[in-house]
Amino acid sequence: MTVPVNVDVSENTRGILAALTMGDPDLLAAGLELRAEWKAKSGLDARGYALVKLAALIALDAPPASYLWQVSNALDAGATPEDLIGVLIAIAPQVGGPKVVAAAPELMVALGLSLQDGA
Repeated sequence: MTVPVNVDVSENTRGILAALTMGDPDLLAAGLELRAEWKAKSGLDARGYALVKLAALIALDAPPASYLWQVSNALDAGATPEDLIGVLIAIAPQVGGPKVVAAAPELMVALGLSLQDGA
């Protein structure tokens, strides 16, 4: 992989990337407001919305940190650990076994379980 040496990056883009890198609360708050707007537009209740987003993370083979955030959101919205298993079962035929198997330990960690707890 080569690294670009003469990329024209606007000041706005630089500023946004720098703010995200530093966890800028204003920028993050704007994203959370947008999230709330999308949730309202979806017509789903908070629990269903959180579970659908979890299903999307599994389908995308998302990074581990994404599971921590979304499982917390789902539990806060009233989902149970059993609901998380239900999501895995429901989407397995569409996403395939390897993605479900890869997601299972991420869900365990997000629930505060050690991998040995499942043995």
